[in-house]
Amino acid sequence: MSIADQTKTKMLAAVDHFKQELKNLRSNRANTGMLDGITVEMYGTQVRLKEIATVTAPESRQLLITPFDRQSAGPIGKAIEKANLNIQPIVDGHVVRINIPPMDENTRKEIVKQGKKKAEDAKIGIREIRRKNNELVRKQKADSEITEDAMKKAEKTIQEYTDKYCKEIDDLFVAKEKEIMTV
Repeated sequence: MSIADQTKTKMLAAVDHFKQELKNLRSNRANTGMLDGITVEMYGTQVRLKEIATVTAPESRQLLITPFDRQSAGPIGKAIEKANLNIQPIVDGHVVRINIPPMDENTRKEIVKQGKKKAEDAKIGIREIRRKNNELVRKQKADSEITEDAMKKAEKTIQEYTDKYCKEIDDLFVAKEKEIMTV
């Protein structure tokens, strides 16, 4: 696998990670992804929520969590409270309901600020991949493994990938910002 191919693979992984980070940011609509990072204390160990229950959004402002084991609704409710997401779970028999309250302007701006930081961190990661892979290409040239032209071509390709994926991150963030700021 060439260094340019490795660069593309690593940068795609960084973009995918950023997409997951965006899912965790709250918007005005109920989003099952906002509970992805929650772990529940079950059977003496920490278990990810989606491994022990299904999470659905039956309405635009409500999440419904249906545990596979009926006894685990209580621990799931406690885990969601502990996650400090500013949402209040309601244990309703064998299911857990979460009503998503509307956000005020300050809350939306704060969440956008968090998203902007995550976008910047993702772009920093991509630039770091570019730097490391450019060093690898220069080392190959210094070791006479590739020619000057091949080095220049590889650096150009790496820069094109960097530009492409930084723009993709910006576009994803703009779309998410619009979703968050929509009342």
